[in-house]
Amino acid sequence: MPEVIAPAKLTLSLRITGRRDDGYHLVDAEMVSLDLADELTFAQGDGLEVVEASSGLPVAAGDDNLVRVALRAAGRTARVRLVKRIPAGAGLGGGSSDAAAVLRWAGVDDLGLAASVGADVAFCLRGGRARVRGIGEVVEPLPFEDRTFTLLTPPFGCSTREVYRAWDELGGPAGAGANDLEAAALAVEPRLTEWRDRLADATGRSPQLAGSGSTWFVEGRFPGDGRVVTRTRRAT
Repeated sequence: MPEVIAPAKLTLSLRITGRRDDGYHLVDAEMVSLDLADELTFAQGDGLEVVEASSGLPVAAGDDNLVRVALRAAGRTARVRLVKRIPAGAGLGGGSSDAAAVLRWAGVDDLGLAASVGADVAFCLRGGRARVRGIGEVVEPLPFEDRTFTLLTPPFGCSTREVYRAWDELGGPAGAGANDLEAAALAVEPRLTEWRDRLADATGRSPQLAGSGSTWFVEGRFPGDGRVVTRTRRAT
């Protein structure tokens, strides 16, 4: 049975550059793949089994799971066993990377189709390091950089939809750091502050929010106390 790796995605910078008439936001971001990854195994049949191998939020195997959405978009059926190591709701693109793994297995390399499945799916289909623009469908490869990051993910997630809505309601603030969504995420989920400060105290560095949250990260290796040390991964 073929097995496909689905690497996590880390958004190193995120600027919101506009909003389309249909409500989708335009971004200009730098993203990298990490060696933290889910695993998908494909067999003949039709169905999805989710094996929880992380402490993230539960992942349902229903029709709205991005694995099933990607299968429908590719016009394929399969019995898929998904081992979840990327925490769900953490801003690490786990669901998007799972969908991209399905598209790779199906031989689909259409970034427009990938973006129709989910905003981060196009980057996850390419992987490595890239500048990502538009609503996620414009992926410009960048030279690989071997870097190490320490992640801290709270036991709760952040709704991407709610964070973008809060960004709009706040008047579209530019982030003081590299992530324009950070203030909006803190407004939606004030508990993020405690986890940011916990990582700052442990590392002596200023954490950055991964995408719309809820994971905080710093560069460097700082293992211990629920923190996950990861390295960047080359394009698959």
